[in-house]
Amino acid sequence: MNQRPQSTTSKNSDLDQQRAFYLQAREIVGDLFQPKPWRFWTDFVISTVSAYVLASIWLALPMTSPVAWIAFFAGGVLLYRASMFIHELVHLPANQMKWFRRTWNFFAGVPMMVPSFSYASHLHHHSSRHYGTEHDGEYLPLASGSFKDILIFLTQVVSQPILVFFRYAIGTPLSFLHPSLRKWTLTHASSLVINFQYQKELKPTGQSRSDTFWELFTCFRAWVMLGLVLAGIMPFVRLPKIFLLAIFALTLNHIRTLAAHRYTSEGETISHLDQFLDSTNVTGNWLTELLCPLGLRFHALHHLFPRIPYHNLGIAHRRLTAQLPADSVYHDATYPSISSAIGDLVKNVRSHEHDQAA
Repeated sequence: MNQRPQSTTSKNSDLDQQRAFYLQAREIVGDLFQPKPWRFWTDFVISTVSAYVLASIWLALPMTSPVAWIAFFAGGVLLYRASMFIHELVHLPANQMKWFRRTWNFFAGVPMMVPSFSYASHLHHHSSRHYGTEHDGEYLPLASGSFKDILIFLTQVVSQPILVFFRYAIGTPLSFLHPSLRKWTLTHASSLVINFQYQKELKPTGQSRSDTFWELFTCFRAWVMLGLVLAGIMPFVRLPKIFLLAIFALTLNHIRTLAAHRYTSEGETISHLDQFLDSTNVTGNWLTELLCPLGLRFHALHHLFPRIPYHNLGIAHRRLTAQLPADSVYHDATYPSISSAIGDLVKNVRSHEHDQAA
């Protein structure tokens, strides 16, 4: 009898180990996949109302006021938290919590010009076929790049608010002038991404009526804001103050994003386990929760089980840490702080630059 090649045997052994790890972990957290709507509603309402009250204080007071800056930082953190419910929405089935989705879009997605349809691309970020490739809009091969690449990534916090405003204020009405222009807008300029080469895949039927409604509503919101200034109803100074709020919230998100992955993929397709190992869990402290709201500090765990709702991720992490064996690969994804996770990325970039120079 012919013996199987060693490479095939080794591959099958690896697959068996991956499957065993996944099934063991799945058994430990199997009761944590059901979202609790009351947690979503309570968290969202408190975060959003508080954020808008504080943002109103920031916009009303002069920038020389210390109270204004307290409102700016506190309001910016809460606006960021409220906006990140978009991440939960994309993982909920379309027929689940419909009224929460509509409410979030009306009170957060449209006012912040991030309607939920613009984050549908996030599902590619979880696909083993797309993760870390050119079809992943939320990934850049930073670990095999240079510090210049990280700097360019961070400058997106300034350019993105401007691009998003013009995308809806100008891009939406212009896109309806011709089918080809409409298709280009939906595929190239309708996704919240950090990789601007990403192209959205359209369904054969095109954009849904619901998504079109929220897009037009966001366009209307952009023109109302501009119209109030042009009509003299809202002081012009509020525009740069709104812009500063957007930059601050995006800065928090970009810092979190730098710590969310190791970014070692160079474009090849990788397994679900390797996707997990390229991501991070950060234990941290209360400051970590401000930078990584809604359970986003447990990003590797989220990639392992994307359907666990945010309010159960902390529980799931503690169970897995305590119940999985000491030599489990799960522990390899955990960092004590955001700075240590980013520090690991910086070390990899420095090593790559050294190798390139050698």
